[in-house]
Amino acid sequence: MSKSISYPKPLIIQRADPYIYKHTDGYYYFSASVPSYNRIEIRRSKTISGLSHAMPRTVWRKHDSGSGEQSELIWAPEIHYINDKWYIYYAAASTTKFDRNGMFQHRMYVIECESGNPMIGEEHWLEKGRVETPIDSFSLDATIFEHEERLYYVWAQKDPKIFGNTNLYIAEMSNPWTLKTDPVMLSKPEYSWEMKGFSVNEGPAILHKNGMFFLTYSGSATDENYCVGMLVSDDSSNLLDEKSWTKIDHPVFTSNIGHQLLGPGHNSFTVSEDDSHDLLVYHIRNYSDIKGDPLYDPNRHTMVQSFSYDENGYPDFGQPENFTVS
Repeated sequence: MSKSISYPKPLIIQRADPYIYKHTDGYYYFSASVPSYNRIEIRRSKTISGLSHAMPRTVWRKHDSGSGEQSELIWAPEIHYINDKWYIYYAAASTTKFDRNGMFQHRMYVIECESGNPMIGEEHWLEKGRVETPIDSFSLDATIFEHEERLYYVWAQKDPKIFGNTNLYIAEMSNPWTLKTDPVMLSKPEYSWEMKGFSVNEGPAILHKNGMFFLTYSGSATDENYCVGMLVSDDSSNLLDEKSWTKIDHPVFTSNIGHQLLGPGHNSFTVSEDDSHDLLVYHIRNYSDIKGDPLYDPNRHTMVQSFSYDENGYPDFGQPENFTVS
């Protein structure tokens, strides 16, 4: 696979946690966190470059402040198409305050579109409620994938009994908003590159290629230390068995210090317009002098770049590619 394909860099400014899905209708659908964390918007285009200037459509807004759950900090929406219906998975909190573990109070939710056209507007997106897990704790960054007619849910969550912020879990689903099996922990922060600033495994993404599943995720704080790690499983193995997954002991995608491309993470995957290239989608900053909490710095920009595979069939993401932001 050549690496000659190129897209605008950045593709979209001030959009973190980006997710791009190529649908059978020929459109690319894009979702991401907005800097104000107050709504979910999607945009679409026949081309990836076209997403840069496509008009966003708001499909859901946070609940009124003080009204309870889903009223604060709407994070990392992902748009998916399951069983002929559109769904968006996201995390939301009832407050900006921390809980007794010193963490935000997010839980995971899903909305469903009653129309075949997800761009139709807010009134056609229905809340399916919270995705319940056995531990009632900080949880976020859910993604889903299907394999051999089974639907899997992968997410990040805090276990108060385990040191650190979040671990990665997998479970099978009985429907797009309900877990069918008990969660299985696949990974927890254990290497130094996952534990800079915060001990984090979050933002999981799934790539199915070369007879394997690659589960990428992000580690450390969301500043220049943010980076991407990876787990690997044979696609014929039991994906709900933690022993089926091998964790790579080093980050697979890190800051490009020479070009001040810092903190790449919370990635997803898509394919090029002609399906010839697999594409890495991620966010990044181009400076390290962040005032205050990095979470509230809006300048995490969406990037897209192609990647290749090594002799073992593993993805080789290279480095973040250079761009200019005024």
